[in-house]
Parts: sequence; structure tokens; C-alpha cells
Amino acid sequence: MPTPNEAITLTIGGLAHATWDGWSVESDLLTPSDAFEMELYTRETTQLPSVLVEGAPCILTLSGDRVLTGQIDEFEHDVSRQGIAIRINGRDGAASLVDCSSPFVAMREASLADIVSQVVKPLGVSKVEIRAASAKTRRRIQIEPGQSAWEALLQVAEANGLWPWFEPDGRLVIGGPDYISAPVHTLVMNLNGQGNNVERLSVRRSIANRFSQITVLGQHGQYDNDGYDTTRSHLRSVIQDETLAKRGIFRPKVIVDSSSENQDMATTRARKLLADSRLEGLEIRAVVKGHRTASGKVWAPGQRVQVRSEPHGVDDTYFLMSRTLRLTRGQGAITELRLREDKMWVLDGNPVKKHKGKSNKDGAFIELIKGL
Repeated sequence: MPTPNEAITLTIGGLAHATWDGWSVESDLLTPSDAFEMELYTRETTQLPSVLVEGAPCILTLSGDRVLTGQIDEFEHDVSRQGIAIRINGRDGAASLVDCSSPFVAMREASLADIVSQVVKPLGVSKVEIRAASAKTRRRIQIEPGQSAWEALLQVAEANGLWPWFEPDGRLVIGGPDYISAPVHTLVMNLNGQGNNVERLSVRRSIANRFSQITVLGQHGQYDNDGYDTTRSHLRSVIQDETLAKRGIFRPKVIVDSSSENQDMATTRARKLLADSRLEGLEIRAVVKGHRTASGKVWAPGQRVQVRSEPHGVDDTYFLMSRTLRLTRGQGAITELRLREDKMWVLDGNPVKKHKGKSNKDGAFIELIKGL
């Protein structure tokens, strides 16, 4: 069961500290780098340890469960008559990829593993796991000068229908979510208040940036005097949102994608764009007590959650896109959850369960790259 007030421990250079007045650890699959903040107030004279320096590697654990592996970005040591305040901010392993430019890469017939190794290896990311049933070989991949390493990585991952993120243990994963796993928790909000286990629940629905039909035109399209001639495009993929179509809503979108080299890539691109459109249409935000699900797992992006809310007319399974573990003086230990429509994010990743080197019965595989 969830523990109301768990101790979070920051470990740097073999030294650990587990007493904090406030802290938060944010993890979002759509945000390149997970971040944390920690605060400590005291009236005693405090000498900061020598291992606390900007850029120092660090580990965050919540009652023994690792929640982030990364680095110290900055810290502040504030001394006044009222006391001493220490504030520490940091991010996970994506920090260097987000901040730094990518090495120039230009290859032909390159595999995803080849491209990943040349982008992330020089920046110190040594543990990479690719979760996909297959990885496409692009005829031409070129990283433009000035692109950040994360932008370059995301470009290549999306071209393969995948997405990159960092696991709490420091691994860079390129793949997709596990939509087969069972929901880890059920959020309940009843009108009579009985059985409720959420502090707050908000449901937002929107038609902005949502489309009933996505058309992707590949690189072999041609132009005429009136602009783009879709009838002459050799690569053309059209995907429709049946939900909006049944409501009689017609909102078309045409995308010219010169990186789509064949019909499969054009279709993959169209499917992703339509899925992203649907994700924009619904968001559920919830605040719950504690930092764990009913089964004792720490809340983490990628989990599937059942939501039953009478006031909102909701009773379905949703995908946890982001969460923030937080401890504040006013609210105590809480977790902020942001959920999206289930099975709509990274459709073509074909992920498998998180067992290194194991293959599933559908033929999907995990390629674990060490020491790239």
C-alpha cells in the first residue's frame, strides 16, 4: 500500500542524505530530460560536502527504489540570520544530450544502432536498449550542424516509429510502451464520496490540433503550376480518425514528408501524426496521496491506470504519460499524474516486456547495446 511519507535519498560520490524539507521528481515521456528539485532548511552551521559540485553524477532512491540516475545541474547555499537554505537541482542522463550539439553524422544504409552509437557515445551515454520488432535502414540520414544530440536522436527514433527515454537506472531506451501490461491502479471518484482515492481529478477535452484525416505525401511527389499535385505523388498515405468521422467532423491535414522513402514509412508517419492528434484531444490530471500504486510500485510514466469517475462520466483504462513525485510542507507526500488516451502513443514500437535479451512469442526482440 502507498506509504504517506517516504524518505528520498540523494547519493553523490558515496555520500547519501535522506532528510529534506521539500522535494519533487518529475518524469514525462514527452519531455527530453526528467528533473528533480530538493530543499533543506537548517539553523545549524552547515559545511557542504566536497562531492557536491555541479555536474556530479547522482542517484535518487525512494525507500530503496531508484527513481532517477543523473547529474547535479546546480546548487545554491544561502546563509542568512534566519538560517541556512540548501537547494539542489538536477536532471537525468538526457541532460548532456539536450544541452550539447550532436557530432556531425552523415551515413548511407545506416542501422538505428549505428546512428545511435555515433550520436550518444561521445556524450557519455554507454547503456542503450532498443526495443523494436524491426529497425528500418534509412537510405540517407544526415544530422545538421548545430542540432542538439537529443534532436538528432529523436529524428532518427521517430523515423523508425520509436521514441527515446531514460529509465531510472540510467539506461537510454528507444522503443515504445507496453500496452499489454495490466493496469497498476484504479483511480476512483464517486459522487457520494465513498471509495474515493484521489485528492483532485480534472478532465480536459479539446478539438484544437485534432484532425479527422492525415495525408502524408512522400519524397517522390511533384509540383505543378497550382502547387503540390497529389495525384502525381508516388508515395501517398491517408489515415482517418473514425471517432471524429462518426461525429460528422471533417478536419483534414496534409503533410509533405521528404524523409518518407517508401510506402511503409509514409504510412508509419501518417499513423503517428494521427495518434499525436488524438493525444491532444484528451488529458486527465489527478492528484493522489503518497508516491506508490496500490501494489506498492512507485508511480512511473508508461504505466496503465484505470479511471472511474462518476462526475466526469469516465470508466476506462488510460496511459500515464507523466508524473511528479512531490513532498511539500502544506500537502505532504503527493503524486501528480497526467494521463492520456490508452494505446495511442508510439503505435509501431512493438515493445516487449522489460527483460534484457528476452524475445517474445511474436518475434519482437530487445537489442541491448553496451559500451557503444
